[in-house]
Amino acid sequence: MSHSEEKSTEERILDAAKIVFMKYGLYGARMQDIADMAHINKALLHYYFRNKEKIFDTIFEGALSKYFEQMDVFSDSSLPVKQRLLKYADNIIDFLEEYPQMSLFIIKEVSANPEMFKEKISAIRKTRGISLLRLLEEAMDRGEIKKMDPVIFMINLHSLCSYPFIAEPLFKHIIKANNKEMHHFTTQNLKKSVKQFIETNIHFI
Repeated sequence: MSHSEEKSTEERILDAAKIVFMKYGLYGARMQDIADMAHINKALLHYYFRNKEKIFDTIFEGALSKYFEQMDVFSDSSLPVKQRLLKYADNIIDFLEEYPQMSLFIIKEVSANPEMFKEKISAIRKTRGISLLRLLEEAMDRGEIKKMDPVIFMINLHSLCSYPFIAEPLFKHIIKANNKEMHHFTTQNLKKSVKQFIETNIHFI
């Protein structure tokens, strides 16, 4: 088996595992589910990954890393604070459009194993810049924005960005039950709404 063929098989396994773990989580997923989704036999799956925990580690760390990549803009000192926040809204919504179940996947696994999450977050943060909370706190200290509760703002901002994707099946049902169409919900409309929230709730000086 050539190196390129090995890489192709491993990528297929990880793509399949991502789907299975997103659906069932770590404890509900089975190695057979992953093998079936990757169209390989279980023995070959074990050749690449000894157990599902090893696959899960790879998937979960990748998911967290991708999620936190969207926050790198907070460290971009070439941009004013306002532009960093608006750019983050674009980044995270684009990311969630591509990976709509990512937030739910992370929330489920964090709830199931908070200690594992804490360890992985600590490792990721060492390679990342400043957080949203620190960005806001430093901007308040410099007098660039008026005093506000950065924790409440962070919770509201992340909720506005992620909940439409997490609860899309519910929204579709409610909208259809009220004889409305889902076409009004677009990522552009969502971005516009989130940016309005940012500009309304952060008073830039």
